[in-house]
Amino acid sequence: MIFTSFFKAISQIGDPKFLRVLLMGFGLTIALLFGFYLVFLGIFQWIFPDSLTLPWIGEINWIDDAISWASIPLMLILSVFLMVPVASAITGLFLDQIAQAVEDRHYTGLPKANEQSFVDGVKDSIGFLGVIIGANILALILYIFLAPLALFIFWGMNGYLLGREYFQMVAIRRMSAAEAKALRKRHALTVWAAGALMTVPLTIPFINLIIPILGVATFTHLFHRVRALPSG
Repeated sequence: MIFTSFFKAISQIGDPKFLRVLLMGFGLTIALLFGFYLVFLGIFQWIFPDSLTLPWIGEINWIDDAISWASIPLMLILSVFLMVPVASAITGLFLDQIAQAVEDRHYTGLPKANEQSFVDGVKDSIGFLGVIIGANILALILYIFLAPLALFIFWGMNGYLLGREYFQMVAIRRMSAAEAKALRKRHALTVWAAGALMTVPLTIPFINLIIPILGVATFTHLFHRVRALPSG
């Protein structure tokens, strides 16, 4: 069910409605990561001096350039972790457009979805962004003491958080928040596994740029599939 939903999402990349949102999400992802990079670089340049005088060596003037160059590969590594909050932010902003594009192609005849205002979408994105960042800061303790398992902990924890948020946000377009929560709990393992499937490619540089949009599309398919299953 999960992989079928994911491959259906991939197959729709050429859809003009889907492609427009995909390109907007791609551009916003680049902008957010570049913003993180500028902040990160600014902090490093503020901490370290432009030049340094060492005994017997003299003045060294290339420290600033070295930091600038070294920050690029380091930022690529950090982007593995930064892509999770970035993905959560993009989800809230583009969810309605992506889900509607999926439903227009695969689930015709549906009544009009519950609409969420842009302001509410931004509020939800900021709120969930705080949860994601807070959870990952706390997880740093586990990463330190369980270093060999750090990546699996990262996938498992963020898979749960992203899966829960993706599914809930997609579901409340078609049902009440209480009904969406009950449906998510009934299929908790499937939702978590789908969230983990989204989280794994988020840790792969460059490929992770399109995953936030594909994630919403995947969960739109997943929602309609689990909703059609017998409740018993």
